[in-house]
Amino acid sequence: MRTYFEPSELIINPDGSVFHLHVRPEQLARKVILVGDPGRVATVAQHFDSQECDIMNREFHTITGTYKGKRITALSTGIGCDNIDIVVNELDALTNIDFETRKVKPELSSLEIVRIGTCGGLQPETPIGSYIASVKSIGFDGLLNFYKGRNDVCDLQMEDNFTTYMNWNPQLCAPYVIDADSGLIDRIAKDDMVRGITIACGGFYGPQGRELRIPLADPEQNVKVEKYQYNNLKITNFEMESSAVAGLSRLLGHKAMTCCMVIANRLAGTANASYKNSIGDLIKMVLDRI
Repeated sequence: MRTYFEPSELIINPDGSVFHLHVRPEQLARKVILVGDPGRVATVAQHFDSQECDIMNREFHTITGTYKGKRITALSTGIGCDNIDIVVNELDALTNIDFETRKVKPELSSLEIVRIGTCGGLQPETPIGSYIASVKSIGFDGLLNFYKGRNDVCDLQMEDNFTTYMNWNPQLCAPYVIDADSGLIDRIAKDDMVRGITIACGGFYGPQGRELRIPLADPEQNVKVEKYQYNNLKITNFEMESSAVAGLSRLLGHKAMTCCMVIANRLAGTANASYKNSIGDLIKMVLDRI
């Protein structure tokens, strides 16, 4: 691993902030809540007892403050694993690289990262409004395959089992399987969230089996996914970020997990387009438990 990072590799803004997030190292807390929607950051931060900073750049909105004595950063990522690649790498840089010397700090620090999102449920026990904690994530996005060490952190046995079961099309990205941090799962999910396997997709429509005017390459994808089981876990939901959050965090030495509220049940064909009015309970639950 490199110990010095050229300006072309780690871009630091003139004000000392990291390139995309526009956050300076001292503005980042060790407990981080990620949300997709920039507007949802204010929904999280409204519970803070105090706020230190409020920073906006593109889809990345950051507020750091305190909640019941805990210093927390709420940060929006936008949609997709490509954005998570930016966010998690820049969070790690803010934590573990000295911006003055551009060198890795002698002692590395670990963040606690919890993504709060929305998803589509795939099982009868995941109706609209239920909360799902992603114990394992299957990355359909292929992001982690670009990083050395992915085989050391992924569940290779499950990858082989899943690709064989699905008769995986070699034209698609090779899926990777990554575990969330078990300690965070136990603390955040407790006994009132459904625990399952989440598929993180590289798109909202075709990759999740939605068909509008373009036919699907595999019309049976979701039927097979809904029936899959591994070590007594079912695939419970589709979303678009959990695999990259868990995978990059594990490679970098951070603790991470994703919990989502179901806003559509694919099995039942139902959806709640007004979910923004009801996700507040999940946010408050995570704030109390992080």
